[in-house]
Amino acid sequence: MEEITSFGQSGYTSSKLHLFDGVTDTGVDALLAPCTVLRIAADEELPNTHGTEACVYVVLRGALINFLVADNNQQRRTDKILPGESIGELSVLDEAVPSNTMTALEETDLLVISSRLMWKLIDEVDGIARNLLRQLSFRLRAANAQLRRREKVGEFYRQLSMIDGLTSLYNRAWMIDRLPIMVEEAHTAARPLSLIMIDLDYFKKFNDVYGHQMGDAALRVAAGVLSAALRPSDFAVRYGGEELTVILPDSDAAAGKMVAQRLCDRMRQAIVFEDMRLPLPHVTASFGVATLTAHHGAEDLITRADAALYRAKEAGRNQISF
Repeated sequence: MEEITSFGQSGYTSSKLHLFDGVTDTGVDALLAPCTVLRIAADEELPNTHGTEACVYVVLRGALINFLVADNNQQRRTDKILPGESIGELSVLDEAVPSNTMTALEETDLLVISSRLMWKLIDEVDGIARNLLRQLSFRLRAANAQLRRREKVGEFYRQLSMIDGLTSLYNRAWMIDRLPIMVEEAHTAARPLSLIMIDLDYFKKFNDVYGHQMGDAALRVAAGVLSAALRPSDFAVRYGGEELTVILPDSDAAAGKMVAQRLCDRMRQAIVFEDMRLPLPHVTASFGVATLTAHHGAEDLITRADAALYRAKEAGRNQISF
C-alpha cells in the first residue's frame, strides 16, 4: 500500500462516484480535495489507516473483494466492490471500526473519507444522505437475498441428511425427529395413527449367498414395494440395516393390519433383477403392527410394533402380527 496523492491532485472527480450521484453542489470536490488516495497492489489487504476512526473507502480504479470469516474460520467471498462503489458507510453510522476483510483483486486506487468528513458531507451537501441510504438499502437487500439463498441451501442439505442414500426412504434420524411430532398431533386431534415395523427375512443369509451388492438391490426392491403401495400421506423409513418402518397417519388398527398384509403380499411377489439368467429368489418380510393409544408416546409405539414383529418372526416369518 502507498499513499500516492490527495484527491484534489489525483485527476479523479466525484461525478462518477455513487455517493455523489446527482449532487450538484460545486463545493464537494473542494471538501474532498485533502482526502488521501491510496494505491494497493493486487491481493493486498486494505490496512487500517485511521486507527480507531471509521472511514469510507471509495474505489476509484480497480476492484476490492470483501471476505467474511465464517463460524469455521474459513473465509467466504462476497460481492465485488467496483469503481464508483464504496464500503464502510455502516461503520461510520454506528461509529465502529470493522475488522478488515477487504482485499484488492487488482491494483486499486481508493479514496479514503474519514468519519468526520463523511458526517460533514451528510450535514452540508444535499443528496448525499439520500445516496447513502440508497446504497445501504441495496446492500441490505443483497444481504437478505444471500441469507435466503443460504437458508434454502441449508434446508436442502438438512432434508438430504434425512434421506437414506441406498433406498431413498427417510432414515432413522428423520423418524426420531418427526414421529414424536406426529404422535403429539394425533393425540391433540384425537386421530388414529399406526406404525408397522418390517424386517426382511433371512437377509444375512441372502447377503452371504449372493453378496452385498445383490443385498443392496434387494433392499431397494423392498423400498420400492413400500413406496408404491402407500398413500401420499404415509411415510416409509429405513430404520436400520434390513429393518424398515411405515408410519400411517389417520389409520386405526384395522387399517394398519390391512396395509401390513398388503405389503406382505406384495413383498413376496417382488422380483429382484428379473432379467438375470438365474433370477434371485423373492424377498419376504415379517411385519409387526401397533396402533397409538391414548396414554402412549412415540417410544411406546415403536416398542409395541417391535414386539409384534418379533411374534411374526417367531411364528415362521413372511407374515404379519399385531
